[in-house]
Amino acid sequence: MLPSPPADVLRVNLASTREVNYWCQALNCTETRLRNAVLAVGLLAADVRAYLQR
Repeated sequence: MLPSPPADVLRVNLASTREVNYWCQALNCTETRLRNAVLAVGLLAADVRAYLQR
């Protein structure tokens, strides 16, 4: 079960540990992969999701 969603579900907030944990679970990835995806495509959750699914 996912933790409660972040305040802004459209953007990945890497400054919040709780939100990083949420996105890692939601996107089924490690924190390192999440951070690398954000570096590659930006903070928009849809872009991060697409990047991780390739």
